[in-house]
Amino acid sequence: MNILCFGDSNTYGYRPDGSGRFDADTRWTGLLQKKLGTNDRIIEEGLCGRTTVFSDELREGRRGLDTIGILLESHAPVDLLILMLGTNDCKTRYNASAGTIRLFVISPILLAPGVGDPGFDPEFNKGSELVSQNLATEYKKIAVRYHADFLDAASVANASETDRQHLDALGHRLLAEAIYKKITT
Repeated sequence: MNILCFGDSNTYGYRPDGSGRFDADTRWTGLLQKKLGTNDRIIEEGLCGRTTVFSDELREGRRGLDTIGILLESHAPVDLLILMLGTNDCKTRYNASAGTIRLFVISPILLAPGVGDPGFDPEFNKGSELVSQNLATEYKKIAVRYHADFLDAASVANASETDRQHLDALGHRLLAEAIYKKITT
């Protein structure tokens, strides 16, 4: 299993006395790697000063939201994402509160039957369709656990007949309406 640990200086292993970085045998990521053994791989992506959504005018590239997608792709396949951020969001200059970042989890629309058929997308198959049918259940568990808003996009919109995986114009309109209702009530 590939485990991406995405965080700030505490994931990086910054020494409290300012003398640099703890060695791999001391960092929590390194200790976790030892406990897991060689069948699993810990990928350390800790960066001092990293925030969730705030841009740091003093140091470039610290906004986690800007880089998480890139890192997930560059370290693919990622089987587990461990996200530990928020300490730097507490800096006075961001004027944030614990509730500043509202979390809204949306499970995707279902892949339509035959999405992997000839003439469609060979990257999908019947198994892909089954996985898409189970995502809402898993996403909802996460949303409930973390008191996040939740919407099952498949409950309001379908994949287009054209490619069996993307929203068409009607689907975008229906999804926008559902999201609007959710965030304004």
